[in-house]
Amino acid sequence: MNELSKAAVLALEVGPEQEGQRIDNYLIRVLKGVPKSRIYRMVRSGEVRVNSRRVDATCRLQAGDRIRVPPVRQAAPRPPAAVPPAIAKRILPVIHEDDELLVIDKPAGTAVHGGSGVSHGVVEQLRAQRPQARFLELVHRLDRDTSGVLVLAKKRSALVELHRQLREGEVEKHYSVLVLGRWHNARQKVSLPLHRHVLASGERRVRVSAEGLPSRTIFTLERSIGGYSLLDAELKTGRTHQIRVHLAHLGFPIAGDEKYGDYGRNRELARAGLKRMFLHARRLRFMHPATGEPLALEAPLPPELADFLAGLGPAESGR
Repeated sequence: MNELSKAAVLALEVGPEQEGQRIDNYLIRVLKGVPKSRIYRMVRSGEVRVNSRRVDATCRLQAGDRIRVPPVRQAAPRPPAAVPPAIAKRILPVIHEDDELLVIDKPAGTAVHGGSGVSHGVVEQLRAQRPQARFLELVHRLDRDTSGVLVLAKKRSALVELHRQLREGEVEKHYSVLVLGRWHNARQKVSLPLHRHVLASGERRVRVSAEGLPSRTIFTLERSIGGYSLLDAELKTGRTHQIRVHLAHLGFPIAGDEKYGDYGRNRELARAGLKRMFLHARRLRFMHPATGEPLALEAPLPPELADFLAGLGPAESGR
């Protein structure tokens, strides 16, 4: 168990990277090891002051705000685990960067963050490569085996605004996906509720279930190639494994999907050169969080997917 640091009054000042954050979330991040119930009780009772005034838990912080926190015992901080040099030096292609955003083309096989058996992910790698960055957080996530456009925020205000756009459905998200079988509809809207569950082995899975959360995907046929179909998948909601589960449920598993796909066919595909899941986050479009101007970001199919597709032979138009 971590030793607890000596309790003392904390005087904090909000930096630009924390602007727009709620006071309760801010304190949960700052006061490591302090129970959330204790934090909310301090706020409700007026023990926490912002600019010498009482606030409630929904108070949004501004840069320069001064926060007084009463004496509270918190866990002694643990230094973050060092990122191995080989990972820290790995190059991640940058699609776009400005004062608010960093957008990369994430390779398949790389987790976006550490956890669940992965020591270091994209965000830890980028923080190690950019020690001067005061703030760098994931705006959204991609599965480990999915490649493509991944957005990180360099300011708290940008993160808050892009999360708002995601919640309101204002972010346009398109994926390229190759499925087993011949897809017949030029355009098909799929609305199926998804439920997350844990298998007896401890593995986390998602299935279509009436008790799940609503999820919507629009699939557009790009082309048919033999016994395969190349689709554009537009996500209207962002549930875990949404595209993968929707397609598997419809009888069109993604080529190379080890979790929801056709295991026998996947072995054949691996021998034919496809050694990963054919799912790629191709395009994102949203309003820039600072300027309000539309921003469209694209990542081309990675070579291993483009080469496999070309090797399947001539295609028929899907439109």
